[in-house]
Amino acid sequence: MGKRDDLIAKYAEDLEKKCGVKPDMDLLTKVTIGCGPSIYDADAETVAASQPGELETVKNNFLIKKLGLANGPELDAGIARAIQTYGQSERNKYRPVIYYLLTRHFGKEAVYG
Repeated sequence: MGKRDDLIAKYAEDLEKKCGVKPDMDLLTKVTIGCGPSIYDADAETVAASQPGELETVKNNFLIKKLGLANGPELDAGIARAIQTYGQSERNKYRPVIYYLLTRHFGKEAVYG
């Protein structure tokens, strides 16, 4: 297995153990690939949930640009729910896991068709 496969396995484990979600491995793989090289950078691989600027980036770059959602309070609510699902106290919130949760929450799996 390559490094990306190892990371996908780590994200799947987080989804199962920390989020209580049985991951769709095909979707998780596509979401991870969609994150590009950021998954190999220790800083960019995680979402700093306590930093409002980071949450704005998730909203603008992922929810609005990637998933094509319209800006509104439901986006902030979706992000808050994903963070709550992951666990507020969980230090490392991996970007592909957060993006996976958001993709499922908003029913936008078709984006990764």
